[in-house]
Parts: sequence; structure tokens; C-alpha cells
Amino acid sequence: MTGLTPYLFLDGTAREALTFYQGVFGGELVLHTYADFGRDTRPDAIAHGMLNGPVDLFATDADEGDASLRVDGLLFALLGTAEPAVLEEWFADLAEGGEILDPLQVRPWGDHDGQVRDRFGVTWLIGYQG
Repeated sequence: MTGLTPYLFLDGTAREALTFYQGVFGGELVLHTYADFGRDTRPDAIAHGMLNGPVDLFATDADEGDASLRVDGLLFALLGTAEPAVLEEWFADLAEGGEILDPLQVRPWGDHDGQVRDRFGVTWLIGYQG
């Protein structure tokens, strides 16, 4: 793995979120509970989860005292990271239970892009050339 990989601190929804993202992007999902790491305070909560595939993500169920995900002024850009048909499918899948902020459409400069906020509060910019 190389490059930037987002690590989401979620409020008890890490398993649900990573499973959702695996359904959208594909890839291999690995989940480790707090019990797996010898911590019994919340044995079934996710201590560390990884999605490895065309889109890599990490997530955890925020521990007591840790802030959980609140995102303002940030989006994850998936510009040209897959074939146009795949990107359009990802956009539609991320919109399920979420909110389309700006429809995926052709822009005056000829490229396609759009923004969607998924059900976990993550905003995605998805697009492709031509």
C-alpha cells in the first residue's frame, strides 16, 4: 500500500461502514475487534478495520475520549481512478442512503464530475475526463 489512506474514527459504525464501502468499491475487508487485541471494554467493537482494493480505507469505532468523524471542508476525490462506467456506479452506490450534493454530469470544460455525501457523512468527488 502506498499513498494517502483515510482513517475514519466512527461512532460505533465502523463494521457497517467498511462493509458498505466494500460493497461499493470491492476489495478485501479485514476487521479486528477490540477483543482480538485483548481489550474487553467493548469486545465486539472494531478496533481496526481495513478495506484494501481500488479504494483503500481504514476505520475504527472511536474509543471513549476519541472524537468521531465530523467532516467539513474536506472531500475524498476519486477523479479518474476507474473507468467511467465504474465511477458512475460508485457515485450511485454512495448516494444510497446519502445525499447527492452536485449531480455527476458533464462540465463546460468537457469532463464529468459530481459530489455525493454518503450515509456516514463522507463527501466524495467523483469524475472522469471526456
